[in-house]
Amino acid sequence: FNWSGTAASMAGIEYLSPEGLRVDGRRPPELRRLQCQLGVFQQADGSAFLEQGNTKVLATVYGPHDMSRKSQALHDRAIINCQFSMATFSTSERKKRPKGDRRSTEISLALKQTFEVVVMRELFPHSKIDIYVQVLQADGGNRCACINAAAMALIDAGIPMKDFVCACSASYIEDTPMLDLNYLEETSGGPDLTVATLPKSGKIVLLQMDSRLHADNLEKVLDVAVKGCSRVHTVLDRVVKENLKKSAESFAF
Repeated sequence: FNWSGTAASMAGIEYLSPEGLRVDGRRPPELRRLQCQLGVFQQADGSAFLEQGNTKVLATVYGPHDMSRKSQALHDRAIINCQFSMATFSTSERKKRPKGDRRSTEISLALKQTFEVVVMRELFPHSKIDIYVQVLQADGGNRCACINAAAMALIDAGIPMKDFVCACSASYIEDTPMLDLNYLEETSGGPDLTVATLPKSGKIVLLQMDSRLHADNLEKVLDVAVKGCSRVHTVLDRVVKENLKKSAESFAF
């Protein structure tokens, strides 16, 4: 049963043109434009502003710092605290509850579980690292953009990690694997697969899927998502290197 095809026909939307182009002009395996700035928020220990297509995210990192409640501290590693929220103006519909709803709680947990794997928490016992991520403009792929922005903010904060973390989404719409979904594609009724990987090892640290996907198509969609993560890493790694170069030049004077 073709869930995505049915949803598309019911909505009367052509997600893939006869020429093989998506609604925003991309080919199925293409990423949206990806841009990132580091150190945008001076009050935080680390920060990043990331744009993935029209989705815009601000991530800030505070810590490592001592726990206010010593009884909750872990003696051998740091605690990671993640909070996700959406600005009330982030979508065309004004949000009454920008944080605290079930979706926000799920994304906060996904962020926490992802970065618990990669941050070298054993270097900071009895301490806490706070990661705050806010979506300023939403146009699909919120989870992925938040993970990418948080990873960049952690790098900006100088917090040691075992590897980069890169995330990307994929779907199977009109019998075609599609990479890096925008909002229209995300709400097509088809599967929405979110993958986060560690580029050096190729290890998958997050794998989540909304809606159903036939087992025969899973490998194709997963392969597209993993390749997308690799492309995200290429772009963000360049941003980090350029930022380091600028920092080195400023210290030279």
